[in-house]
Amino acid sequence: MNTGIVDLRSDTVTRPTSAMRAAMAAAEVGDDVLGDDPTVIRLQERIAEIMGKPAAVFVPSGSMANQAAIRAHTEPGDEVIAHRDSHIIHYETGAPAALSGVMIRPLDGPAGLFDAADVDGAVRPNNAHSPWSKLLVVENTHNRGGGSVWKMDRIERVAERARAHGLKSHLDGARVWNACIATGHAPAEYARHFDTVSCCFSKGLGAPVGSAVCGSRETITRVHRFRKMFGGAMRQAGILAAAALHALEHHRERMADDHANARRLAEGVGGIRGLSIPLPVETNMVFFDVEPALGTAAAVCERLSARGVWALATAPQRVRCVCHLDVDRAMIDRAIGEIAGTAAPSPGRSLAHA
Repeated sequence: MNTGIVDLRSDTVTRPTSAMRAAMAAAEVGDDVLGDDPTVIRLQERIAEIMGKPAAVFVPSGSMANQAAIRAHTEPGDEVIAHRDSHIIHYETGAPAALSGVMIRPLDGPAGLFDAADVDGAVRPNNAHSPWSKLLVVENTHNRGGGSVWKMDRIERVAERARAHGLKSHLDGARVWNACIATGHAPAEYARHFDTVSCCFSKGLGAPVGSAVCGSRETITRVHRFRKMFGGAMRQAGILAAAALHALEHHRERMADDHANARRLAEGVGGIRGLSIPLPVETNMVFFDVEPALGTAAAVCERLSARGVWALATAPQRVRCVCHLDVDRAMIDRAIGEIAGTAAPSPGRSLAHA
């Protein structure tokens, strides 16, 4: 453990709690490739129940969850409609093209959001000249949108319009738990509008590994097949499933603390000269922009690292900080102080010259 480090790079950096480690050590296991790991079976049944879907499959990562779902819904030459800042475009190594042979039709919209009219405008005519529009993907919360939350009325409009066009729909719900904490909606209320939903156990929930895809039994049979094809089948995976089960039962409600810490961090950073908060803070993410007189975002992150605060530069002048299980209020206050300490203009320049 990095004693004294305030790690705000991502909510993926959490370490298993002692209670979670005990659950992992006590897990009953089998061979999940052969379908007889009892703890994996319990996890799949539990997450399907939470999402209000008939079936679920446990997968190693969020990227595999999304990509196996995309492959289950499409054939090569089809087109997927998604926001241009979606995780499936920026952070999954070109997998829609490489693994499913599909194109992406990117949509615009503030904070990673779009609406029904945008779906109408993106659906291709059904002729021999165009790819077939087959799948709509919604990301909630939206990472590059600042952890933005889709409100339920917008979800309903977009999902209804997708159905009217004959599209399948997938919810990239890696951080749907945060959306639920922010809105008060149960996960199943979001999931019921989509044919499949992916969710992550290793972000806000704090498990070390794993995601799931939920949907109809027929669709999950296809997802299971593509999990195997993509190399995601695991053997005694019950050790990991036990951590996810523990997280589901013990770590969901506490994410409200992460949201409160993010608001506190944004308030503190927003008051520092040369820094600004460009996106509303709705969940556990805080983005701040750096005036050029202070150097680049990467330079600011390097100075912060030397002070024991870790963050990520996501653009030349933008830094991302993510609150999570391993960061408490005192650490947030320390981070604010260290960020203020880095806000010194680069040699030879001043904010007045910016």
